[in-house]
Amino acid sequence: MLLTSYRVLDLTGPLAYLTGKMLADLGADVVKLEPPGGDPARRWPPSVDGPDGEPQGLYWIASNAGKRGVTLDLESPKGREDFGRLASQADFVLESFAPGTLETLGLGYEQLCRDNPGLIFVSITPFGQTGPYRDFLGSDLEIMALGGAMSLAGEAGGEPTRLSCPQAPMWVGAEAAMGALTALAHRTLTGAGQRVDVSAQDAVISALAHAPAFWDLNQVNPERAGVFITGRSVHGAKMRAFWRCRDGWINFVIYGGEAGRHTNRQLVAWMDEEGVAPDWIKQIDWSHFEVSKLTQEEVDRMEVPIGEFLLTLTRQGFLEEAVQRGMLGYPVFSVTDIADDRQLEARGFWQALLDPNTGRTLRFPGGFAVVDGQRLAIPFSAPRPGEHNGELLP
Repeated sequence: MLLTSYRVLDLTGPLAYLTGKMLADLGADVVKLEPPGGDPARRWPPSVDGPDGEPQGLYWIASNAGKRGVTLDLESPKGREDFGRLASQADFVLESFAPGTLETLGLGYEQLCRDNPGLIFVSITPFGQTGPYRDFLGSDLEIMALGGAMSLAGEAGGEPTRLSCPQAPMWVGAEAAMGALTALAHRTLTGAGQRVDVSAQDAVISALAHAPAFWDLNQVNPERAGVFITGRSVHGAKMRAFWRCRDGWINFVIYGGEAGRHTNRQLVAWMDEEGVAPDWIKQIDWSHFEVSKLTQEEVDRMEVPIGEFLLTLTRQGFLEEAVQRGMLGYPVFSVTDIADDRQLEARGFWQALLDPNTGRTLRFPGGFAVVDGQRLAIPFSAPRPGEHNGELLP
């Protein structure tokens, strides 16, 4: 495994569980440190009952699989002494306390690096360690709002909309793992550790994808438009991105560029084979087609026959034909669809593990990559509270 020689102390809360999980997937020895009695998020829904009838949160179990577990009380002298000893021998510390919390306990980066100059100390907070927002609290709702993502989600003229289940922990968790590995590369070259300051607000700006470029390129800001996309036409035309089909939804947009022109050409050819392509749409010169020059009237005219055609298809039927024709376009999957997806099954994505918290064998999403032909494996399920105290604490 890639990180087998490294130890990680994971003090994070729900905002940053994924950081330690990703390092554990890469083979690091990640030790989850919890207060006595265990992390309160262990009982967050959705949950299943454990052997003692107590609820066991599935988010906690999924996010902490592959980690060992220790309980200690950082408010007590003994707990701080134990943590300091563990930190003196660790490669990484991950934490998501409010800025300054660990410093007041004598366990901040400056204090710990005196005994361990190579320590990589990763702090993950809603708004970072500096700036006017540093002390603000922030759940997924506030972070996605101040990160800009909610400004683009929702109906035109309506209110900003929260994006499904919490997304901010996924964005910031992955960005923090990247920051930790970048600091590790630096330490490999210099021998010096460093502090990595990760802001969830900064991280979720990635969720905007290419939206910030619209102003630079077209002097247009994309706006909320429901199932439509805005900002691609100099005339302000909006284009449908999600379409009804026989058994759900399909993601497809009238595209520009070489790949998009090929897609448009193939879709019209498919419609023609089915006898539903109007003559005028078959006469479009796709070689010189420019999305940026479309008016709303032109978009609306094209979308009527396309929508009628897509409504006759199933999601799987569309996907299979799109692959054969080299088209851009995808079915919109539900959680059940993902669980049953043959692509993920073929790549060995799922892994069954006996979970000690629930007493059940659970199906986990496996490691996030295949390295040298082998899926990164989860070595064991999430720990019980204090499961490894005897191994790691005196």
